[in-house]
Amino acid sequence: MTVFKTFLKVLNKCKGTIIMYTVILVCFGIFNMKTSDNPTNFVASKPDILIINNDVEEGITKNLIEYIEKNSDIMEVEDNEEARNDALFYRDVNYIIYIPENFREDILNKKNPKIEIKSTGDYQSSLAEMMLERYLRIANTYTNTLDSEEEIINSINETLEKETKVELTSNLDTDSLSKMAFYYNFANYSMLAGCVYVICIILSSFKSEMIRKRTTISSMNYKKYNIQLLLSNSLFAFVLALLYAGLSFILIGDTMFTLNGLFSIINLFVLTFCALTIAFLIGNLLSNKEAINGIVNVVALGSSFLCGSFVPAEWLPDSILKIAHVLPSYYYIRNNDILKEMEVFNLETLTPILINMAIILGFSLLFIILTNIVTKKKLKKS
Repeated sequence: MTVFKTFLKVLNKCKGTIIMYTVILVCFGIFNMKTSDNPTNFVASKPDILIINNDVEEGITKNLIEYIEKNSDIMEVEDNEEARNDALFYRDVNYIIYIPENFREDILNKKNPKIEIKSTGDYQSSLAEMMLERYLRIANTYTNTLDSEEEIINSINETLEKETKVELTSNLDTDSLSKMAFYYNFANYSMLAGCVYVICIILSSFKSEMIRKRTTISSMNYKKYNIQLLLSNSLFAFVLALLYAGLSFILIGDTMFTLNGLFSIINLFVLTFCALTIAFLIGNLLSNKEAINGIVNVVALGSSFLCGSFVPAEWLPDSILKIAHVLPSYYYIRNNDILKEMEVFNLETLTPILINMAIILGFSLLFIILTNIVTKKKLKKS
């Protein structure tokens, strides 16, 4: 009980640091909410196209123009090349189509006439190019099999009117799940920084000369001593994890009541236990309080940058991700990224998540073993 009271007194002195890391997490969470407010649903748009027709507007030439007009916004520009180039440069036009002379006759005679184009090179111009190529490909197919221009035009129109029906089969709220993944990924930094700093300060306080000598001459086994300290610090880490999980319900909302939210919280608690063992190992290695800030930067910031806490993992180079595999934070963040896209929960889909959690717990066991080894050697030297 005396140890626990001392633990609470030291913890009270660290409340400013705990609040600071919590505020950082909340601020970045709110920032993510603001930047994700805009909907990301796909909305079809029409490219801005300028048509320069050097052929007679009859038959298949007329049909091509009507098809383009139906599927794009036709722009009007002064009838000179300088004005057209300016329109492209200022993005007033995405795509310019130059229909050549005798286009109608050449395509009916199976000569495969070439249409010149000018493009801005953006995605809108790519849509225009796909549209034009689709028409020409279908037209060439029917001119090789049909003789009547009227039949060719009717067949082209029938084919062009056939559209693929797209059915949305996923009910995932991808926007909210992305916010959740961002929040819990960033919590990797706050949890590691908070645990390492606070627990190292607490352990250093228990290393005062008087307490150390009394512990050395006592009959308490060093393993039992470590377990008692570990359990005392576990209370702090558990409450910190509860705080971060509770804040996620406020910042993210209803998504936290889904299975995705539940497993994100479980994943956080698994990381919390690992962070606790890391902090306990570092606290037993360090004897200088001044070095704690540097260790926090190396452990919390380093692992967060390498594993994708601040920058999405898919944006990181493969060489960085290979290095990140030796850090427990990689498997924690990997789980969050899986959960933001998971819709079906069964043994098969959960297996990668459970494996990653097992790896994190494996790291935790390793850190506990190393802590016991370090403590044993230090007690022998005392």
